[in-house]
Amino acid sequence: MQISSRLTMAVHMLVYINVHSNEKVTSDMMAKSVNTNPVIIRRLLSQLKEAEIITVTRGTGGVEIIKPLNKITLLDIYYAVECVGEENLFAFHNPNKRDKVGRKIHPALDDRLLNAQNALEKQLSKVNLSQIINDIKQ
Repeated sequence: MQISSRLTMAVHMLVYINVHSNEKVTSDMMAKSVNTNPVIIRRLLSQLKEAEIITVTRGTGGVEIIKPLNKITLLDIYYAVECVGEENLFAFHNPNKRDKVGRKIHPALDDRLLNAQNALEKQLSKVNLSQIINDIKQ
């Protein structure tokens, strides 16, 4: 299993915005740094804007981080771009309830998978954007 690269791309973009805060940052500029298509960058920008982490000026470009860097955790960014929200990280198939394994797979896995998700979220909540930026600037 692998979580998508949206979290790491979004963090990359936010660091880029901070490092280039004295410039008008565009999706094309970020796309070159992230090494992806500008359409993907614009989609992530939209999600970060909806999460009230950034503001975006259309047209000539311009992106600004509007929350204090030490108040933006990796968990905030994860929730903004990974489309998990209220749902569980681990998707579950629809097992056959008449089968002896099928009817017991949910009870055997549900709490364990939820514990794994909670551990991930706890770790992400401990790291803020300011720490990541400081690591990159050193």
